[in-house]
Amino acid sequence: MNFSNRLVLWYLQNKRSLPWRTTNNPYYIWLSEIILQQTRVDQGTAYYLKFVKHFSTVQLLANSSEEQVLKLWQGLGYYSRARNLHYSAKYIVEELDGVFPDTYNNLIKLKGVGDYTASAIASICFNEATAVVDGNVYRVLSRYFGISTPINSTKGIKEFKSLAQELINSKDPGTHNQAIMEFGATMCKPQNPDCNICPLNNSCEALSKGIIKDLPVKEKKIKIRKRFFNYLVIHAPDNLTKMEKRNSGIWLNMYEFPLVESEKPIDEKELINTERFNDIFGKSNVNLKLYKNNPKTHKLSHQHIYTKFWIINVDSNIKFDLSWDAIKKLPVPVLIDNFLNDYKFN
Repeated sequence: MNFSNRLVLWYLQNKRSLPWRTTNNPYYIWLSEIILQQTRVDQGTAYYLKFVKHFSTVQLLANSSEEQVLKLWQGLGYYSRARNLHYSAKYIVEELDGVFPDTYNNLIKLKGVGDYTASAIASICFNEATAVVDGNVYRVLSRYFGISTPINSTKGIKEFKSLAQELINSKDPGTHNQAIMEFGATMCKPQNPDCNICPLNNSCEALSKGIIKDLPVKEKKIKIRKRFFNYLVIHAPDNLTKMEKRNSGIWLNMYEFPLVESEKPIDEKELINTERFNDIFGKSNVNLKLYKNNPKTHKLSHQHIYTKFWIINVDSNIKFDLSWDAIKKLPVPVLIDNFLNDYKFN
């Protein structure tokens, strides 16, 4: 029995029951694959079900506002995925008359769709024999064949894609692709893989050589950038405050309190003397206090954000127009959302 047949047999006997596995509707498969990028299945499933409920068709997604999409995506992170999803939905409806692309070459033209996602949709929905290569597939192939080429190198990306393409079952590529991804996720796991019951254990190079923990190989990680955020949480008369829409960066088009970013941690005196603080408050009387003494640390893939929330009570000389109740309807980064859930406005 060859590699693909053994994986598919294992998959049919052991696959998890997941909502997107009950359909070959390309819109739903696309939605699930975008959500599951950089996201665990248990977390992603809840978001998938929310999106399907609110936007049951690509037309409904296209006709929604970006703000609605971001609000529904809130807490899932990597928000460019949501913006690209919305952009591509509008492209499909407006430029393709609502007809979903049905080939790898056309799917990969969608914004936010790369080789992996295009391969998954093309194989699962349209039976096109194009192999998926994600983190799970890299791990299975590197261990089974004993390949030490770094998976995040140009050479490695080409080598593993070529190998995956050689191995694919051309008669049922969708099931093959789902099988190898599921195998990597639940059997050939990053830590403590189930080698004793693995159906491939009698021919796995890494197992026979005792190098399971050494594979796959990754080139050195990018240096983590440290950032220091000081949010100005304003309390104005009549239960009003201020939030701003970000126009760049990781949280593009999401909302946050006015931000003072500094190169290092700053205290109250340093904050008051910043240009940003004075632009907002000028010479008005304000009462300022730090919300909790220890800064919150928000860790992203390439940066760590150290955050302080400064509670600022202002007099009636400065006018603000956003109510605290209105904040609940705005899409905000999880960093802000966690603060709002913890903070008790009086």
